[in-house]
Amino acid sequence: MNLKDRIYFDNASTTQPFAEVLEVLSQTLSDIYGNPSSTHSFGRSAKSLIESARKNIAKELQVQASEIIFTSGGTEANNLILRGCVRDLGVQTIITSPIEHHAVLHTTELLKTEYHIDIHYVRLTEEGDVDLKHLEELLQKTSRQKVLVSLMHVNNEIGNILPLKKVSELCKLYGAYFHSDMVQSVGHFRLNLNELSVDFMAASAHKFHGIKGVGFAYIQKGIDLNGFIFGGEQERGMRGGTEPLHNIVAMEKAFVQSYKNLEENTLYLSELKQYFIKRIKEVFPDALFNGKSADLRQSTHTIINVGFPSLKQKNDTLLFYLDLKGIACSKGSACQSGSTQNSHVLTAFLPEDRLKIPSLRFSFSQFNTKQEIDTLVDVLSTL
Repeated sequence: MNLKDRIYFDNASTTQPFAEVLEVLSQTLSDIYGNPSSTHSFGRSAKSLIESARKNIAKELQVQASEIIFTSGGTEANNLILRGCVRDLGVQTIITSPIEHHAVLHTTELLKTEYHIDIHYVRLTEEGDVDLKHLEELLQKTSRQKVLVSLMHVNNEIGNILPLKKVSELCKLYGAYFHSDMVQSVGHFRLNLNELSVDFMAASAHKFHGIKGVGFAYIQKGIDLNGFIFGGEQERGMRGGTEPLHNIVAMEKAFVQSYKNLEENTLYLSELKQYFIKRIKEVFPDALFNGKSADLRQSTHTIINVGFPSLKQKNDTLLFYLDLKGIACSKGSACQSGSTQNSHVLTAFLPEDRLKIPSLRFSFSQFNTKQEIDTLVDVLSTL
């Protein structure tokens, strides 16, 4: 099957790079190859582009350029923040949720072993939301300790949206630091980090039509974390090593392009998701939408997670069959690919009987169409 004929509904795993991104990537690799730390004109040209990218990203997020640290992606950004908070700020307790990305869950587990910190997992509602009342109870209980709250903005499997402002207000009330994994929301939502009072956040370029291998962390000014990768003094001494200029410039292009057309794309994807829900309900009236993924007001326009009771006997072969038909989707995070276990996100809040039902995550981008949804539904209806 020709690659162009295939249908890609796995944009929460990674997105197709914009053509403009590939163009600037190639141009930078070819023409601007100086080391950004060098003082000659080649180096100065490279350094200027890095700082311009930093300023443009910071401007959109309503923060200072010095608060943006370039990394290799969201996983490194999360590690930089979580480890730095425990090691350098003396955080004794981390409050998180069982539905975070494994970049957060596995890192906090390691920190517990290494530094003997306490980890508390906030309860979830029946729809997979963070229970804010329980969060406040945990903050009250740990108010005499140094606490970090780490909760993702948009869940990467069910699309539920965390009320960032409410969480940040609770954290400020009880003197806790607040970190949010925003890998699924940067490039898809307007974010004023200054107004939201978030202390730390993580982002990854390949989730908003950039390339893999680059992302950034936001660390609020006045919060001093030490270096994570040691070597030179790049990235304010926090990440040694020659900066990958081509990756950073390519990420800037994807970031700017995403926000340039944000409202238009949001409307298009919201309508696309609405159409998807309508078509699934027509052909599979017993379909179950996991979390709040079918609620367009309380979930992202890019993700939907569906359980198919009528396809229960096809659970083990469902993804394989769709792939043979040229349709890409997933059962959950790509980082769990190959695992025989259920999604840790769905397991955290769905009852046992619901977990036996095959669930699929479909995630959209501006490159998807209603015709592709029709094809998907037609293929599923033949099972």
